[in-house]
Amino acid sequence: MLEIGSEAPKFSAPDQNGNMLSLEDLLGSWVLFWWYTKASTPG
Repeated sequence: MLEIGSEAPKFSAPDQNGNMLSLEDLLGSWVLFWWYTKASTPG
């Protein structure tokens, strides 16, 4: 679990076009993370 104000761990994930993007690619930019915990899941 991350604590408020802690740095995000290094990771890579596909963007909306399927291209891999890593947090390091965005170094020096403001980044906003937002996700839906039940997106693409049954129920």
